[in-house]
Amino acid sequence: MSKTKILFDLITYINAKRIFTAQDVAFEFDVSVRTAYRYLTELSEMGVPIYTESGRHGGYRILDNRLLPPIIFNENEAFAIFFSFQSLRHISSLPFEVDIDSVSRKLLVRLPPDTREWLNNLDTVVSFWNKKRNIESPFLKQIIEAALEKTVILMEYRSKIKNSTKDVLPIGIYMYDGFWYMPAYDILQKQVRNYRVDRILSLAKTQAPCTFDIDLHKWLNNLTTQEPSDPMHVYAELNREGIRLCEGQPWLGPHMTVTSEDSGFLDMDVERGEIEYISTFFVQLGVNARIIEPQELIQNLCSKLTATLSLYDK
Repeated sequence: MSKTKILFDLITYINAKRIFTAQDVAFEFDVSVRTAYRYLTELSEMGVPIYTESGRHGGYRILDNRLLPPIIFNENEAFAIFFSFQSLRHISSLPFEVDIDSVSRKLLVRLPPDTREWLNNLDTVVSFWNKKRNIESPFLKQIIEAALEKTVILMEYRSKIKNSTKDVLPIGIYMYDGFWYMPAYDILQKQVRNYRVDRILSLAKTQAPCTFDIDLHKWLNNLTTQEPSDPMHVYAELNREGIRLCEGQPWLGPHMTVTSEDSGFLDMDVERGEIEYISTFFVQLGVNARIIEPQELIQNLCSKLTATLSLYDK
């Protein structure tokens, strides 16, 4: 076996082992202890984060920031990776500390010059552009860990009315419209609630037991297909601009009917508890939509408009 192959295999071995001695390495690779020491020294000089522990029971420990053995990509795989990187450039908060430029440089250096030039110019013609949110979401990694470990967390959450403390079991996280969301099982309320991650003020793991179990993707699918538990029927007429504005809202797609180029309508059942959100959306539509029913939604909308007008009625 070549020395290069041994070093690659050794990286894999110590990444899995985490704590080991030179004798362990010598036995695993059938070399002398002296040769094992030399290989470990060479890995350390290559940048592999190996920490030496002294003492009677000393040895070596691989640090948390582990390096992976080299991986060889073909051109199409390299294209796919760089294409994926474009989708991350306009996201201010990511679950892990990802240095996209550093990863890009490591991939580019091994590619042929013509391929490297092609990829360097990729971001001039391709972009997954979104408005970049300046609001940070600092607890993404902790939430992912808690969801994987099925661990209840204690968090302080900033809601519309006040800050509150909650014990919840995270299901996972997902991004929508530039914001990170955390669906989680509320231990006290005994139901799944959806939380904006940037509104979490503090977070700590607890040892509280919880047997609730649900898959994130199943929850997201149910979110778009489940029937409202307390339905409120909404019917609204739309003009040409109203249709265009509603087309940009995925949650309205199944409920919108276009009758001509200049008219259409919304016909849907929504959760009664979402009346504030629905009426705020219709405020944004302005004269491009006219609610026919229900009356309580019309009254809520009128109250919002009256309150807004009162700010300028002097």
